[in-house]
Amino acid sequence: MKILLINGSPRKDGNTSIALREVQQTLEAEGVETELIHVGNKDIHGCIACGKCKEQGKCVFHDIVNEVAPKFEAADGIVVGAPVYYASPAGTAVSFLDRLFCSTPFNKTMKVGAAVAVCRRGGASATFDVLNKYFTISGMPVAPSQYWNSVHGLAPGEASQDAEGLQTMRTLARNMAFLVKSIALGKQQYGIPQKEEWTKTSFIR
Repeated sequence: MKILLINGSPRKDGNTSIALREVQQTLEAEGVETELIHVGNKDIHGCIACGKCKEQGKCVFHDIVNEVAPKFEAADGIVVGAPVYYASPAGTAVSFLDRLFCSTPFNKTMKVGAAVAVCRRGGASATFDVLNKYFTISGMPVAPSQYWNSVHGLAPGEASQDAEGLQTMRTLARNMAFLVKSIALGKQQYGIPQKEEWTKTSFIR
């Protein structure tokens, strides 16, 4: 079992990193292999809806998105952490996820997803909601915890003082480990759910 952790904060060792490392350490204690990748300080172009990924099987912009894509395909799950900027995830994290999910043609059904929001005070629930939408549109179960997955802190290192937030991260990791292990057993016996051909409609017709 392997889980990919994505740090969408511009600060490599900031409060988002503290939250994700709490998840990472607990996953590894549960026997799950992990890899933590920092993308928040990269120059990541937003999606331009060019459609080239449908032809090439990868994004037209050759950057960290294409580097992470095969790791995502090989992983059993993904945890995405991002700080709150104006009640939403940091822009670089959104650009990364838009392109990663749009440009990767592989089936993501039953990979487990989890979102982590880090903020000073407000906006965590809205950010959590934005991040989870990438998973739910892709047939990915969302790992639960004991509360919404948020950790609080402003100055670097303050997240380590949020005892409840860090406990929420540990609970999330244990639940995620259980899910990926259970899904692996289910795949052996039942495979993955059958997918119908997409019936795509627009509001004007």
